[in-house]
Amino acid sequence: VALAMAGEPFRIVYPEIIKVNLTGKLSSWVAAKDVILEVLRIKTTKGNVNTMIEYAGPGVKTLSLTQRATITNMGAELGVTTSIFPSDDVTKKFLEAQGRGNEWVELTPDKGAEYDEVIDIDLSKLEPMMACPHSPDNVKKIKELKSTKVDQVCIGSCTNSSYQDLMTVAEILKNNKVNSDVSLVIAPGSKQVFEMISENGALAILVAAGARIVESACGFCIGMGQSPNDNAVSVRTNNRNFYGRSGTKSAGIYLASPEAAVAAAIFGKITDPRKIETPYPKISQPKKFNINDNLILSVKKGKQEIYRGENIKTPPIIEAPDDNIEAEVLLKVGDKITTDHIMPAGKYLKFRSNVYHYANFVFESVDNTFPERAKVAKKSIVVAGKSYGQGSSREHAALCPAYLGVKAIVAQAIERIHKANLVNYGILPIVFDNEEDYESVAQGDVLRIENVQTRLKAITKDDSNTSIVIKNITKKKEFRGTLLLSSREALIVAAGGRLSFVKKNLKK
Repeated sequence: VALAMAGEPFRIVYPEIIKVNLTGKLSSWVAAKDVILEVLRIKTTKGNVNTMIEYAGPGVKTLSLTQRATITNMGAELGVTTSIFPSDDVTKKFLEAQGRGNEWVELTPDKGAEYDEVIDIDLSKLEPMMACPHSPDNVKKIKELKSTKVDQVCIGSCTNSSYQDLMTVAEILKNNKVNSDVSLVIAPGSKQVFEMISENGALAILVAAGARIVESACGFCIGMGQSPNDNAVSVRTNNRNFYGRSGTKSAGIYLASPEAAVAAAIFGKITDPRKIETPYPKISQPKKFNINDNLILSVKKGKQEIYRGENIKTPPIIEAPDDNIEAEVLLKVGDKITTDHIMPAGKYLKFRSNVYHYANFVFESVDNTFPERAKVAKKSIVVAGKSYGQGSSREHAALCPAYLGVKAIVAQAIERIHKANLVNYGILPIVFDNEEDYESVAQGDVLRIENVQTRLKAITKDDSNTSIVIKNITKKKEFRGTLLLSSREALIVAAGGRLSFVKKNLKK
């Protein structure tokens, strides 16, 4: 809508739509996290690009807005374009409590809407679950898991850090203590939540029970602090448990609901939360949330000075792609390459403001020779299987490879968020038209992509002109691919990325 109002070229892509039909009601100790874990168990993290999940059915009314947010937020792990719930009375009441009731708009499916697939989930039949190491779709019922000793429990980050979540945890811990062998860490989801649990006494309960409180940030989810000790087991409520993401490669990360996480903290081992003797807390949403926007700064007209310490470097300028790109396949990888594989987190996150140094660790866990080889090659191509770039929206997973000279990603499938970041940094996102052509390309082959700027210009005029021929100079063969670009994205890539695109248009 914003693009249309600004007169910008844009298109709407209608993906495959899956309806998740919810019936029944969650029983005590079963949480919203268990709903999305069930969907991940069914659909996995791979093969859902260009798919949309729509939640519907009578069970929707039984879920609070923050429960719905947990489900849709972790929907990113499915690799889908988006996840959506209807905007109904529950949504309206939440917005009213946030002082935004006038912004509510009812949004429901059209009558007779058709779907590509329907998944039926009876909420009343779900049981507490966990995603086991090292993937969010490695889902098992907790009662089927061994009573594994737990060293750390982390509750919060962007998932399961709402007022309702933390109040539930506080009520459970009111009459319980954290096991002496467990480190319990809690990150409130926002300043608003932090302030409200401070006022009503819940924060004091959490601290008295043995929890340590950390800032409202990604934090432990991306390995920025709270990395477990070697070979530790950490139960967390965040979205992702990829190998090494916590900052400790030997650690086993399990993903669970706040209820299951606090059960692990109390018992010191993975435990079905239904074994907690405390009655299940029934937390209602507040009628009014605290509103405090004092950290939002107003921007004055004119030039704004940016203050940078010596650790913060100006981002590199990415040149516009040549009309003919001829480069070596410097790396060939398989399926499910995450943004953590591409750009490791943990101890390296301190370098995020210094791309020139951070780039030295690109693909470290896959091939630690890649950065030096890329610097020598100056131009390179990466070939990948399915679900390339799954996981967090880490822009450095595109920015650092672009700085190293990666000109194109040619894959069987590229995840949506990562594709957007490739566009932002001028890297061509290409998928094989015939997935079997992936097998015909080897690391070390030299590929040639001709008339790149010409093809990009053609897409800006008609975004169906996305077909492109890629020549394998080494094998003396060629195959066809598709540029995953809209007309606007083609303009951005042609300029060398979003910063160059904006700078170019500002001059006009």
